[in-house]
Amino acid sequence: MTKVKKATVISTSVASILAIMKLSIGIASGSVAVLASAIDSVLDMFVSIFNYFAISNSEKPADHKFNYGKGKIEAIASVVEGVIIITSGVFLLYTAIKKYFTNETSAYLEISLIVMVISSVFTMFLVLYLNFIAKETNNMVIKADALHYKTDLYVNISVFVSISLVWLTKNELIDIVVGVAIAIYIIYSAYELVHDGVLMLLDRAIDKSYIKKIEQIINNQNLVTSFHYLKTRQSGNDIFVDVHMVFDDKILLKLAHEISDEVEENITKIDDKFNWIINIHLDPEDDSL
Repeated sequence: MTKVKKATVISTSVASILAIMKLSIGIASGSVAVLASAIDSVLDMFVSIFNYFAISNSEKPADHKFNYGKGKIEAIASVVEGVIIITSGVFLLYTAIKKYFTNETSAYLEISLIVMVISSVFTMFLVLYLNFIAKETNNMVIKADALHYKTDLYVNISVFVSISLVWLTKNELIDIVVGVAIAIYIIYSAYELVHDGVLMLLDRAIDKSYIKKIEQIINNQNLVTSFHYLKTRQSGNDIFVDVHMVFDDKILLKLAHEISDEVEENITKIDDKFNWIINIHLDPEDDSL
């Protein structure tokens, strides 16, 4: 089992445990804040399961049907996860507003406090683990999962503070205000997931810093007179680079290919976390004019 698959299995297990704990207390206590955190954990569980299957498919090699592999499944997973998070945020916003108008009260606050402390500790270690795997593998799905659970950690801390204040002051408005704040924060935090996933699906060019390094590598070749049609895109952990390099029309084809191979090798060294797939077209003259 790969590191990213293992990470999704661990996150699914943690989310399942927390979902059962918080959902039970959330329903029993009537606390909007606890219920908000519980619903988020339930969604976490399903999203992590979805991520496992997304990663399993994205890691499959290219075949005759999918010539460029299935790396964009990661982008789809990121968009789906973001949409689910936004949906949960909207629902929590509705629940908080509903409690305000129905004057519901919270119960089992002491047990709720214990549950939220346990939840915060579990989530904190999970975030640290997912961030470590995300940095090591540069996997978009794991990055999304790490961000998601980081949001959960903030939510758990906010819920703990909310329950504590309601317990001390008996003021249910605190629970409602915190519930609304959490809902808005959840919706806001999901925007980046959807945004990045959609841009990858639209074949956005890679980071400008990488492009500048590619240009510098080509410019360092004295026998390359110029280059054009430089295009880049990312699909999962694969980065595709296409470029036309112009040589003197009297250069030997073997030498031109040796230079091309050297350029390819240097580009792959820009960031070894990615799998670089490079296609270089050799031109005897600048056909972009």
